[in-house]
Amino acid sequence: MPKKFIRRYLPEHHVIKEHKHLQFLGEHLHDPNLWHLNRRSVAKAVAVGFFCMYLPIPGQMIVAAILAILLGANLPLSVVLVWITNPLTMPPMFYAAYKLGAWVLGSEHQVSPDIFTFSGALHEMGEIWWPLLLGSLILGLTLAGVGYVGARLLWRWIVIKSWQKRRQRLPSAGDDRPRA
Repeated sequence: MPKKFIRRYLPEHHVIKEHKHLQFLGEHLHDPNLWHLNRRSVAKAVAVGFFCMYLPIPGQMIVAAILAILLGANLPLSVVLVWITNPLTMPPMFYAAYKLGAWVLGSEHQVSPDIFTFSGALHEMGEIWWPLLLGSLILGLTLAGVGYVGARLLWRWIVIKSWQKRRQRLPSAGDDRPRA
């Protein structure tokens, strides 16, 4: 079942409820629906996490938590998926977002991938912010949609496979011998 696999890797409820940066959400963190794992809540969480991981802002986890509360997504999974954006993945992700945004805008300004270090980005922010933001929104929304549909399809496929395995294990009606 997908629940067991996902639950194994998610942090405990109390860890997120006690996180110092999420305390402003107050009683909203105690809504039991935010902690359930089902096809809808997981698919929404994947969409929220994938969208927020492409936001070129600090505090992506906070944005993911707020969106999870508003949309009824699984809160821990929404926040954990934002961690895909980390110091190793951030430069190529945001460089790709910049290139997409520059292509959509038809921008002539070219930058090299090493500009997407912290100091390089601050130096060139005036030139790159609009293509970076546009590319990030396009990629975030696209990945959110693909992630939502993919999570729902994957969940359904896993459930169908488990039903098929269960059906193979159970003897059929009128058959006295056990199946191998």
